[in-house]
Amino acid sequence: MALAGRHRGIPGQDEVHPGPRDDAPAVQRDPRWVRAAHERFLATGELAAGVDPVVAASWRRSLVSGVDPDDPDPLLTLPAGDLEAYRAAHPLAAAMPLVRSMLVEAAIDDGLVVAVSDDVGRLMWVEGAGRTRAAVDRVGFVEGAVWREERVGTNAPGTALATRRPVRVIGAEHYSRAVQGLSCAAAPIRDLRDGSLLGVLDVTGGRAAGSRVVLSLVRATVAGVERELARRTPAGPRAVGGPGVELAVLGPRPVLRGPGGERPLSLRHAEILVLLAAHPRGLTADELAVLLHPGDLTDVSVRAEVSRLRRVTGPLLAQSRPYRLAVVPRTDADVVRDALAVGDVAGALAAYAGPLLQRSAAPGVERLRAELAAELRAAVLAAHDEQVLEAWVATDDGADDHAAWSRLHDLAQPGSPLALRARAHLDVLDRLLR
Repeated sequence: MALAGRHRGIPGQDEVHPGPRDDAPAVQRDPRWVRAAHERFLATGELAAGVDPVVAASWRRSLVSGVDPDDPDPLLTLPAGDLEAYRAAHPLAAAMPLVRSMLVEAAIDDGLVVAVSDDVGRLMWVEGAGRTRAAVDRVGFVEGAVWREERVGTNAPGTALATRRPVRVIGAEHYSRAVQGLSCAAAPIRDLRDGSLLGVLDVTGGRAAGSRVVLSLVRATVAGVERELARRTPAGPRAVGGPGVELAVLGPRPVLRGPGGERPLSLRHAEILVLLAAHPRGLTADELAVLLHPGDLTDVSVRAEVSRLRRVTGPLLAQSRPYRLAVVPRTDADVVRDALAVGDVAGALAAYAGPLLQRSAAPGVERLRAELAAELRAAVLAAHDEQVLEAWVATDDGADDHAAWSRLHDLAQPGSPLALRARAHLDVLDRLLR
């Protein structure tokens, strides 16, 4: 059955979408309203209340990244020959027959395009209807191009990569005006063994491509792909790290520890190691430049910095391009995540020495920092444990966490010093929020 055919018969589903809370404004999807809200944001920086919260957050990130709404810059990182070899070796290559049978064939009937990217946003496969292929080609949505938010602004595959969640972006919700004639729905693809991100599956085309129905089909295809890859992959966890290689990135001072002892790292070198550890299949110089400092760092500067880093780390960095780690060091952030994975929230907090590379302003590092803090905060709030909450609000991340102080106040013995302290913090935060 064609995708658009499934979309018809669900009247008005894109016009208004309920917000996340009963008292929150309804999300507006009327094209003229969204376009006006987008222009107002670009002109004033003000966000209308009805903009989808996921889209609104993405618009802010796009603005901070310096994306030009009139001139998006999808980075073309690999020529055709290199791309062919790269995607042939990629784990998602084994799942492409399934993607074609579940999604691409129906998408062609509906005039849509299906794209699969890797974990850094590089489009590896773009397949579908010829007329729509021509339209997306004109805006640079082509195989080999990188469609991250930092380069082109809000778009479904890039925003799914940024948020690690399924998203749909309809018309003028795109940050770039050049893309606002398109709609899209995308979802991340993960390795079921360890939860790591493998890439993103996206459907792009006319307004129907951004419907809930298409997003549901994308998610169903992703689930099938993840099961197929798990079936094909030998059991057992993915090897991470090497004997005695550790990277401390939480707190004020990054350090690399190995058999030869402890070696302090500059902030830039620590940023590169953290980003390469998060992308074990490697990053090109251009991709590293975007993740380190979009718009202000050349690939020449990155190559020079990596060369200096090799002199510091020795064989830890593989002699290859894209740049990758020969050995992925275990980090103290991994210790926090391992504790969370087994439900040891107190242990995770004890291992959490501070925000990940807290002095770094690199966009890629900021995202990793925010993800770790969000994972830890969610576990703390779900624990309903007075001691865990007290430890969390003692951290820099939790000091002004209204929800945590409120939960702590409710759990503390009425009239106790802890309850009084929590009430005093809540009063201060309430005054600041007024």
